[in-house]
Amino acid sequence: MYPQINSRAVAWWPVHVYVEARLVAGAPLLGTPAWCALNDHDPAKLSAVLDGGQHFALRLDAAQEAAAEASQAVSAAVDWRAVAQEWMQLQAFRTANPWARREAS
Repeated sequence: MYPQINSRAVAWWPVHVYVEARLVAGAPLLGTPAWCALNDHDPAKLSAVLDGGQHFALRLDAAQEAAAEASQAVSAAVDWRAVAQEWMQLQAFRTANPWARREAS
């Protein structure tokens, strides 16, 4: 269900489950003046850091999903085999007909 140990894929749900059990109600948003004013040993300060971490994991998870969907869309957009064959034919033509090569002027 989760990525392999050596994978760089980010799964948000396990992060959320871990963080949810450790959140302190009413903790200020990470990095705000209220958060900065908290004592470094205040559990609310750490809670806000954990919450920020889970939001970052969600962002990475969503970006991975969007990239995968975009990759599938690109793959389905064109008959890539036909594109490759056309490119190979063009290269073969240019090799056989050097006069047809484009050159910068």
